[in-house]
Amino acid sequence: MKKTRGLIFLLLILALAMLASACSLGDIFPVLQPAGGDHDQGENGTGDGDQGNEGLEGQQPEDPQNKDEGSASEDNESSDTKPIGSSGILYVSASKLNIRQDASKEAPIVGSAIKGSAVKVLDKKVDESDTLWYLISTDTKEGKEDGWIAAEYTVADRYELLDETLRELDYSPQPKVDEYPGNPRVKAKGVYVTIYSAGGQRLDQLIEMANRTGINTFVIDVKDDSGYMLFETEAAKKYSPDANKKATVKDIDALMEKLKDNNIYTIARIVTFKDPTYSTHHKDRGIVYKADGRPFTNNDGLIWASPHDRMLWEYDVAVSKEAAEAGFNEIQFDYVRFPASDGGKLDKQLDYKNTTGESKPATIQNFLKYAHKELSQKNVYISADIYGLVGSVADDMALGQYWEAVSNVVDYVSPMMYPSHYANHTYGLPVPDAYPYETVYHSAKDSVARNKNIETPAIIRPWIQDFTAPWVKGHIKYGTEQVKAQIRALKENGIDEFMLWNPNNRYSEDAVK
Repeated sequence: MKKTRGLIFLLLILALAMLASACSLGDIFPVLQPAGGDHDQGENGTGDGDQGNEGLEGQQPEDPQNKDEGSASEDNESSDTKPIGSSGILYVSASKLNIRQDASKEAPIVGSAIKGSAVKVLDKKVDESDTLWYLISTDTKEGKEDGWIAAEYTVADRYELLDETLRELDYSPQPKVDEYPGNPRVKAKGVYVTIYSAGGQRLDQLIEMANRTGINTFVIDVKDDSGYMLFETEAAKKYSPDANKKATVKDIDALMEKLKDNNIYTIARIVTFKDPTYSTHHKDRGIVYKADGRPFTNNDGLIWASPHDRMLWEYDVAVSKEAAEAGFNEIQFDYVRFPASDGGKLDKQLDYKNTTGESKPATIQNFLKYAHKELSQKNVYISADIYGLVGSVADDMALGQYWEAVSNVVDYVSPMMYPSHYANHTYGLPVPDAYPYETVYHSAKDSVARNKNIETPAIIRPWIQDFTAPWVKGHIKYGTEQVKAQIRALKENGIDEFMLWNPNNRYSEDAVK
């Protein structure tokens, strides 16, 4: 019996050896391809990290991949039968779709479009392999240019591309004013100012710099990363008393008068959902680990409150109202998101204190809608800081920041386009930090394209980098030329507003003269 089993085992080994010599792994385990199309690596790498204002947390989104061309399968509508809406607008369904110079998969690539991008069809053509192509108008560095895309990677209804959590969001036209009485809009060219700079001698130096340059806007911490106030507020007394303890400005009226006398447009930065001071007062409301109840922190060690917490919503908006009453022109919500959780992989371990059942993107959008409704009564604009990569990915990055959902409900959207905060090979760049123009150009281009998907988009006013990032391997030193390169990249995409971020509030003055 043992001899029989041994013989069978030997024959089995011989059979497997023969099979391996005749077949490749691909023959035995075929790679699944999308029907009728090539599937090659996209130019975008993965990357984000927490963006500039928000430190580094190392989360990475799903790697976008290019879909190109090939014969349409029987499952896809081929020849010239694929329907086009009466407007001629279709939406890209591939993560990233090549735009070709001609209707051929051999033609040079002149650009690309990300998933969800709206494209206007100008013409169509069927090639020899019965693949349907659309001629569309696309933006390039040289201006508008026509290009061809494979029709099979488009849909007529953008909602087909969205998962259930994104479909429930509000994309309807929102009530927005052209301009508030007594608060004219300004094409902002801004710098970041901490509570310590605003309350010390550095403020006068920054004002002098503004008077010598094109800087006309200060983004001032009113509620900073630790939850501390710029000036004592009634809201902090009610919701988070310790937040007033480090208020650096004793006379907010005098500060605002000085800024107005120097024609400075003022933006109140409100760090929204990362608030360790509030969380210390309300330990039962913070995000905790389910296993042991420990407060959740990212690499900086600061405790996160829950974006689902309606009392925190009230607190943030109450502080914002006091800032508006003090004379600020605009309220900017930073950290208006969920914490980086390894692309959502940590969600099963975390208790977000979600009593409403809302999804992450719905929670963020609903907060911004609430804030806009409340603050519009104070005649101030509202803006939201978001990850720089949000405009280039098709989801909310597990942060609750979905481009169209945010842009649709605020007056200004501020993607943080710091080149140091994109992972290697993002946009095909080996080290994005070493390519300030190219990184910001690609990010801006994608962001502009996303705004075209909604009827009431926000004005795009990005944060750009004016600091050196020694923690990045292969980084370069940032100064006048690097800041100028980023500004040029924005201008070439039709964006004429920006804000410079430097945590020490020391800026490349020659770049903004």
